[in-house]
Amino acid sequence: MVLSSMFLFLASLFILAAGAALSLIPVSGKGGGHGSILAAAGSGLAAFSAILSLFGGGWDRSWPWSIPMGSIHIGMDGLSAFFVVPIAAISSLAAVYGRGYLKEEGDGRRASGSWFFYNILILSMLLVVCARSGLLFLVAWELMSLSSFFLVMFHREKEEVVRAGLTYLVATHLGTALLLVMFLLLDRGGMEFSRFGLEGGSAAVVFVLAVAGFGTKAGLIPMHVWLPEAHPAAPSHVSAVMSGVMIKTGIYGILRVLTFLGPPLPWWGWLLLLTGAVSGILGVLFALAQHDLKRLLAYHSVENIGIITLGLGSGILGLSFGSTAIAVLGLGGGLLHVVNHAVFKSLLFMGAGSVAHAAGTLKIDRMGGLLRRMPMTGGTFLAGSAAISGLPPLNGFVSEFLIFCAGFTAVVSRGPLLPAGAVAIASLALIGGLASACFTKAFGIIFLGEPRTQRVSGSRESSKAMVVPMVILAGLCMVLGLAAPWLFPFLAPALSALLPEGFAVELPGWAAESLQGVAGLGGVLIFLVLVLVLFRAFLLKGRGVRRSDTWGCGYLAPNPRMQYTASSYAWPTVNMFRMFLRPVRVVEDPEGFLPASAALKSHTPDVFLEGFYVPLFLWVRRAASLLRWMHQGQTHYYVLYIALTALVFLAWRLW
Repeated sequence: MVLSSMFLFLASLFILAAGAALSLIPVSGKGGGHGSILAAAGSGLAAFSAILSLFGGGWDRSWPWSIPMGSIHIGMDGLSAFFVVPIAAISSLAAVYGRGYLKEEGDGRRASGSWFFYNILILSMLLVVCARSGLLFLVAWELMSLSSFFLVMFHREKEEVVRAGLTYLVATHLGTALLLVMFLLLDRGGMEFSRFGLEGGSAAVVFVLAVAGFGTKAGLIPMHVWLPEAHPAAPSHVSAVMSGVMIKTGIYGILRVLTFLGPPLPWWGWLLLLTGAVSGILGVLFALAQHDLKRLLAYHSVENIGIITLGLGSGILGLSFGSTAIAVLGLGGGLLHVVNHAVFKSLLFMGAGSVAHAAGTLKIDRMGGLLRRMPMTGGTFLAGSAAISGLPPLNGFVSEFLIFCAGFTAVVSRGPLLPAGAVAIASLALIGGLASACFTKAFGIIFLGEPRTQRVSGSRESSKAMVVPMVILAGLCMVLGLAAPWLFPFLAPALSALLPEGFAVELPGWAAESLQGVAGLGGVLIFLVLVLVLFRAFLLKGRGVRRSDTWGCGYLAPNPRMQYTASSYAWPTVNMFRMFLRPVRVVEDPEGFLPASAALKSHTPDVFLEGFYVPLFLWVRRAASLLRWMHQGQTHYYVLYIALTALVFLAWRLW
């Protein structure tokens, strides 16, 4: 089984490489071609190989490489296989969705180039989580960053897309610079992972660099500023992959580095716990204030990365203090949320793309009444909304429940972990409530009520290529929620790679029983809903059903403007947290006895971007301008600069 897993994984890499090459060959039809088919096939094969590795054992293989300090060394242990499954599965479904999505874009030539970079992105993500050499890891990481940058720039004729792409490029390379320093510190006579190992002060420095470098890719606050810019700019199937799985490579990187550093120190867990709490709470608050659907979903990625980090921080604190239950519940909840978030966030971005094609906009306040016109998109979006809000019995609930259990165990222990448990419980409770409010706003304004524009009135359901992946993901939200008590064997190999020998890799009995109870009640609830739906259909069979307007509260001529807007619905909550969000309101008051117009507009800028990064880079630009005298325009001066830099690094290396 091990050999078949390795063979299938290598075959998937070959298929993806072939898909990238063949995508550049023109084919008939817009938005499809060899690239999308091979991307789906190669990704599906990689997912199957990872499942075999999870339950049949890992593998390791290397080939000589002429480049110094490295080799082509790949392998698949429990941790790698666990991350390969969602990466490959979501990428495969997104490829099917993207084929239909790009057909509606109508630019076949640009779509061919997009599939080239899409295949490269999947291949590089798989190499990132399976690399066993620091140099190969960095090469794959850079390939992932560049391919995703070109995918973000799909609509490069738009100024805001170019700005988003450049923001992403700068942010990802700043993170890569930190990772380069981290790997140089880990280097002990070779860049092979098997030779890495540090303790003491050096290990602490490496951990901080890992959190900062990988946290930039993951979207942890305050390194998140690229994410709300890049995800809305990319095509929706690319947004689904970037938000659903690509940012999880940052989580993988942090976990992989932890395996190099020996027993974790308590402050490592506190750092992740507090960073996760801040990212989760501020992420959902910024999401609640957004008026653009994909930008709203992008901030929810920041929120959910915060939830994952909350779980990891709780688990590491459990490891530090020798608590098996807290370690297993925290790390297990964080890892399970990696998969759950990949499923429901990819579904929501696909739903956003379907809505955008129908409505011609992503502005929430310009939609309305889409549920009757797009029932499949509306139904699947509702499932994703409930899942991301952490409502039982869907999958978002079960992973958050495990993290809640870790916090509860810490609180009842009445020991040094009590404050950490209180932080985890309070943060998750606040995040869950705010997420429910946010998606009540999003679903209600977009799919309920009356259409606000003429185009929305004439909208129709998307093609089968777009709808089928959304239906599959909505089904997975339900299946993963109901089957959660029996999914722990899927988590065990990844947990075994993170926990020291002697730790029991199993859920506490009370937690397992609670999950089984929730799954049982959820199954009964779903059964009752299906019975009621069928009973209603039976009663209405053969009878005419009339539709009429609801009571207009006394208005003789109600119109779509007499509805809540996204801004008005969210304002009470946004105003409650104005100290952190700093919202801006522009009011045009009515004037005179018979005013002709009045308006109210609100905008919530990202305080980290506007208050820190923009001033910082303006200062850097002014400082860099002082070095213009070095730009002589003569080649031999530049060769001299390169030689001097190489000598400085050589001296540092020898020292």
